[in-house]
Amino acid sequence: MNDRNKPVTLKMILLGNSGVGKSSFMNRYVNHCFTNMYRITIGTDFLSKTITMDGDMVNLQIWDTAGTERFQSLGNFLYREAHCCLLVFDVTSRDSFSALEEWRKEFLFQGEPEDPDHFPFIVLGNKTDLSDREVSGIKAQQWCREIGAEYFEGSAKADLDVEKPFLTAARSGLQQYKKHTLENTGHFQITCEQPRETRNACEC
Repeated sequence: MNDRNKPVTLKMILLGNSGVGKSSFMNRYVNHCFTNMYRITIGTDFLSKTITMDGDMVNLQIWDTAGTERFQSLGNFLYREAHCCLLVFDVTSRDSFSALEEWRKEFLFQGEPEDPDHFPFIVLGNKTDLSDREVSGIKAQQWCREIGAEYFEGSAKADLDVEKPFLTAARSGLQQYKKHTLENTGHFQITCEQPRETRNACEC
């Protein structure tokens, strides 16, 4: 079977303070719905969506994490083997933006990605439909340049620019997946090719 016909599973993590709209953005993208009833995420929430990208079938596993300290102990389990991380803040909350650096450091510490200097981060500013903005797009973009992340902003409530950050995250995550999968596959082929030549010794 052609490997391109096999669906690729990508793990995405949404991080940010409680109340910035992580669940709302995820639900708007996956289920095309929004509710004004605020419900705090207890531990984690999870949704999946299958898309086609560059000829590859991609199954996105999107993990929404609770943005409170009492659930940060789950990070070691959740962050590992992630292919991309979306750092989410509320453009009307300066504190939620300032907290992103700590969330980023926490992810790199607990997730232990193979290549932390080049791990893909997407920064997402939510609630652009509100008028009482405290974080400018220029300020957010400046920080993103410093950490090598891409920046997007939009509104889950107003359904503004919701899809693009997830598609960009998926593309970055797919590149991450292919890079490390090819490296691991190469090592696997070297060690297993020789036994397959002597069929009497191993029929696996």
